[in-house]
Amino acid sequence: MFQTIIITDDSKTARMITKRCLEIAGFQKSSFIEATDGEEALQLAKDHPVDLMVIDLNMPKMDGSSLLKRLKSSPRLNHIPVLVISSLISEAKEAELIEMGAFATLSKPISPAGLLKILNSLTDSTEKSEQSTWG
Repeated sequence: MFQTIIITDDSKTARMITKRCLEIAGFQKSSFIEATDGEEALQLAKDHPVDLMVIDLNMPKMDGSSLLKRLKSSPRLNHIPVLVISSLISEAKEAELIEMGAFATLSKPISPAGLLKILNSLTDSTEKSEQSTWG
């Protein structure tokens, strides 16, 4: 389902861990594009067909919240599911991010099992939505 995934984090190590967790969770055939900040991720999303974005909250130039706002306000990009990953997610922040358009949040450190559970819930809800649209 997720052919192209953009992983956005200013930490090279965090991007590597996220990519590896996604591969272990079953997304070995996905193409991964890495971005170091929100501005770069936004440009990459404009330049490539993207099926999923995994973004960190705390980044230079454009943070994850600002990136999420920009993605969800763009008619060309607002369909892209966004998973926000951070070590600083409180319940209030999680509710705010979901309200802004993130499909889920995940606290660091992440695990393949945690990612798989969230991505399966996204896949299930997408399939149900498609069935209700076409059924």
